[in-house]
Amino acid sequence: MFKKSIELKSHQRLSGADRKKLKRSIKDRFPRASDSDLDSLLPPKVEITVTKFQNRVHVYGVEGGFPVLFDVDGRGSQIFPTVYALWKAPDMLPCLLLKGGEVSRYIIGGADLMFPGISIPPEGLPSFLAGEPWAVKVPGNPAPIAVGSTTMSSTEALKAGLRGKALKITHYYRDLLWQSVEGHYVPNAGFFEDVVLEDPALSFSHASDPCDDVTESSCNQQADINEKEVGDSSEATDIHSVPVNAENDTAEEITSSVADLKVTDNASPEESIIDDQHPLSTEDVDTLLDKCLLQALHTTVKDNDLPMPGSTLWSNHVLPCRPSGITLDIKKSSHKKLSKWLLAKSSAGLITVKEDKYKKETVLVSVNRKHQDYSSFKPEKRKLEKSEQTSDHSANEIRSNKMLEVAEIFKPSVHVNPIFNAVGADTGKLYSASEATEIVFKYVDRENLVKATNKSIVVLDAILCDALFKGAIKKGSSYPTEIHKKDIGATFVSRMQAHHVVTRGNESVVRKGGLKTIQIITERRQGNKKVTKLSGMETFLINPEALASELQKKFACSTTVGELPGRKGEEVVVQGGVIDDLAKHLIEQYGIPKRYIEVLDKTRK
Repeated sequence: MFKKSIELKSHQRLSGADRKKLKRSIKDRFPRASDSDLDSLLPPKVEITVTKFQNRVHVYGVEGGFPVLFDVDGRGSQIFPTVYALWKAPDMLPCLLLKGGEVSRYIIGGADLMFPGISIPPEGLPSFLAGEPWAVKVPGNPAPIAVGSTTMSSTEALKAGLRGKALKITHYYRDLLWQSVEGHYVPNAGFFEDVVLEDPALSFSHASDPCDDVTESSCNQQADINEKEVGDSSEATDIHSVPVNAENDTAEEITSSVADLKVTDNASPEESIIDDQHPLSTEDVDTLLDKCLLQALHTTVKDNDLPMPGSTLWSNHVLPCRPSGITLDIKKSSHKKLSKWLLAKSSAGLITVKEDKYKKETVLVSVNRKHQDYSSFKPEKRKLEKSEQTSDHSANEIRSNKMLEVAEIFKPSVHVNPIFNAVGADTGKLYSASEATEIVFKYVDRENLVKATNKSIVVLDAILCDALFKGAIKKGSSYPTEIHKKDIGATFVSRMQAHHVVTRGNESVVRKGGLKTIQIITERRQGNKKVTKLSGMETFLINPEALASELQKKFACSTTVGELPGRKGEEVVVQGGVIDDLAKHLIEQYGIPKRYIEVLDKTRK
């Protein structure tokens, strides 16, 4: 929902009548929300604003504060709370618990929540209906990381064997809605740029009960430090506490008061050594930052990946290069901010950066690989090999997610139900063409309908004749009395209801009717400009927004996603005449068979 930038349409204050209407809608949609929750989210004497976007999304927020709610269609029927709201009122929505913190990487990356990633409680799967709003949490962390709507009911999920998509994520931590807040924050120290883990403050309080040789106030001070020691992405505050960028003097005073405090119950020997070490000085942090940047530029940052947002460089490349067990916090460096650090490296001539005024972010444009610092640095080979293994594993995982399986299946209709009942087969089950053919031949053998003088001919009795031809023979024409064995299977299957099942990775869906094709059309717009339109990709479990982002990088052109005019579904519009390349990409990267792709080039004369 908020993966890509959306054009703003209007921004205005909410009137008194609309405010009351919004509160009624919230009470109806979120019965778990108390009056105190509503007052904390929408204070009575504070102005409420609504921001409207071109894709019909409405975002409601406190004036000068953070966004509280968003409406997917702008009609009030699909309202969801933001993660900021859930951090203040965590009981507002029921929550699904992930199997572990590592699963949160996929959610933060923009993926929907699959059933295999959910931790099922001992009492079983909670009851829910399709389309209900649910939040997502990480074990050991009370703050939700995402919100979405269920794709099926709990009953349907159990019938499907707890496989497939559980929650369609509409908003998550670190998406553009979260980033839209000036001074965006995180609720606790378990929130990192690329993953959300358990809250160290909670684990600390459980691990040390009671606090030996330490006063209760010291324990509380240590918990405050755990909440403050977040990475560079955590440029924010605990939801009810002091901002992360508070004065360093206060932090140093608290640190000195608990310098002798150690927790070694569950600590590894390596972690114990790190705890015994003194905190890194500003010069040490600066040196470590430079080393991690050079290691990343040598090993993981490729010229083909540029330009690259500074936040991506930090979370996906610089942080993974830090030594094991070391917390790298740019606020403890002399630069204090990521943008200032990158500008300093740019001034030194190592890299080239520019300011993205629209996203208000520093972007890495190029790397000077002839710079003296780059040439003299020797990267650690062990980390490079580990990085390559990780990238290979990720590539294999992506390939497995893109593997497509398409199968035609059939459901017994009123025409053929007597045949299934006669042989004791289930009429509510779905069958492949070969399985349906076996059913009809089982009936032929049971009733001994093979012609004695010609074994390749089947004599039709009244039940089999009606199953194959009733309603298909014109009035006045006589019904056949015999049929060849090679024709009986195809004729029997044609009298059943066609369905199809599409499977991609762990996601599978069954739909009624034949499989609809993907349509690719190239046409002209305004003079000699060409655009290529792609529709029908949802049939093959392809996310339109993810595909648009992928095509934008592949073809180096702009792409947009919009609703199909006059019918249900979305279309991806690619600038330029790339009809052949696009079809080839779908075949090679997504495994779409050629017979399911229709192309039409309206620009050819």
